[in-house]
Formats: sequence, structure tokens, C-alpha cells
Amino acid sequence: MYEINQTEVREILLLGLQNPQILTPVLFVLFLGIYILTLVGNLLIIILVAKFPRLQSPMYFFLTQLSLSDILIITITVPNLLHVIINGGSRISLTGCISQFYFFSVIEGTECLLLTMMSFDRYLAICRPLHYTSIMTVRLCFQLVLSSWLSTSITVSIIVTLISVLQFCSHAIDHYFCDFFPLLELSCTTHTLAELVDFIFAIPFVVFPFFFIIFTYISICITILGISSSTGRQKAFSTCSSHLTIVCTYYGTLISVYVAPSKGQPFNINKVLSLLFTVVGPFSNPIIYSLRNEEIKIHFQKFILNCRL
Repeated sequence: MYEINQTEVREILLLGLQNPQILTPVLFVLFLGIYILTLVGNLLIIILVAKFPRLQSPMYFFLTQLSLSDILIITITVPNLLHVIINGGSRISLTGCISQFYFFSVIEGTECLLLTMMSFDRYLAICRPLHYTSIMTVRLCFQLVLSSWLSTSITVSIIVTLISVLQFCSHAIDHYFCDFFPLLELSCTTHTLAELVDFIFAIPFVVFPFFFIIFTYISICITILGISSSTGRQKAFSTCSSHLTIVCTYYGTLISVYVAPSKGQPFNINKVLSLLFTVVGPFSNPIIYSLRNEEIKIHFQKFILNCRL
């Protein structure tokens, strides 16, 4: 009954959000606006850091990498989401679907590691200030970022290989992009190995970074509480609050979608949660940093004044 060759399923149907027809124009304009503003906001952060020497520090270097990953992740998902919304569904080749999953997962894993690097940077700056410049060098920053991209690319390649050898007997995905569990739902053969490998790789790329960030922020909070000057405490807290807000939002939705049990749970809930870290997260990150970071606001004003001259 299930002797179906994988090549027979050449095309995947993405069912999307399955929104009422009356909401189609509203959702299309909403997500198109979010997409444009996200590109502008994150590109602006990259331009500011590149333009002003005062912002060219490890903290802002990691911030530009986070902005780059946000641009990539929303570009992979939102244009396809817009196509799904306007057409009530979208067709994508099986190869294209698996490719989308690959690039999405690489960026998602890299972003986890970037958030970890940013917390380590703040830990050194606040808890080990005398050793900060000797440890957090430009060379180390580049090595950390490059190793993150390479390690996630290799890891996701293994998972994609395991998915590619599966036999698919269904062609409809109740989602707006090709994610891990929706892809596995299409398979008519056992995918226990792919799930096991995905779980094992989640430990170094999601679990360990999460607990490392918790440890660093506990240490940071203890150090901040030990600062005698209220101005010093406020300044130290302001440099960490933006990053901590993003970490809580990102990991909260990530754990809800991929770690918490999803069986018996409607796919609509997972789709809403997925929107939080594929659309809302990249959109809100530059807003959080611009509103909470005085240096970003000051240099943004300088940038606007220079543009007017």
C-alpha cells in the first residue's frame, strides 16, 4: 500500500494560514508592511554600525550579525507567506521545500548561537571588565560568527540528508513554510532516526546555549546588584535589557514550537507561534534595540541629520 517512490511526490502544497477570504487583503497588507519595515530597520542598524566608528565594538558587531540573520529568515518565509495568503495556498517543488527548510534551519540555529555570543560579550564586559579587551578581540568575534555558520550548515545538512531519503505519500503541508515536523508528516515511512538526530543536535545548538545564557545573566545580575553607584547599575542594566528581552521572546517561542509536545495540538497554534519568531521577532528586534539603546538613538539622529544636509 505504501510502496510509493519519493520521486512520485514532486510538488508540495502549502495550505498556509487558511484565513477567511475577507481577511486576505488585510493580512497581505499587514505582513507586507511588516516585511518592508523589518528590512529597513535591520538594514539601518547594519548601516549605522558600519558608518560610525564609535559603534564598531564586539557588542554591535554581533548585533549586525543578528540583524543579518533576521533579514535572511524573514526573506525566506514572508514572501512565500504573502503568496500563500493571496492565492489561498501555494505549490512548491519537493526540492524547493527541503531547500527552504535547510536555509531556515541554518539561520535559526545560527541565531541561537549569536544570542549566546551576545550574552557572553555582556558577561565579559560587566563581570570581567579588566579582561574584556584582551579576550573579546576582533579576530575572536569573526571566528565565533564563522564557526557558528559552518557548524549549523554541516549539522542541518545531516538532518536534510535523512529527510531526503524518506518516502513521501502525501503532498499537502498545513503550514505556510516547510518546517521540520510538517515535512515529517508527509512521510509514509518511519522517520524515527531523523527525529532522534534532530533531538541530539538540539542539545548543543539550543539547550546548552539556553542554559549558558541563563548562567551568564545570573552572574550579570549579581554583579550589577553589587555596583554601589545607581547610575552605574542603570547603565549596566540598560546594555543588557534589550538582549534579554529578545532572548526571552526567541527561546520562549522556539521551545513552545519544537520542544513542547505538539501532538494533539492544533496546527493553527504552531503556525501562530511560528509567526512570532519568523515574522514578529525579526520585526521587533531593531525596535527593541533602538528604543532601549541610547547610543543607537544618538547615532540614528546623527545619520538623519547627515542625510538632510
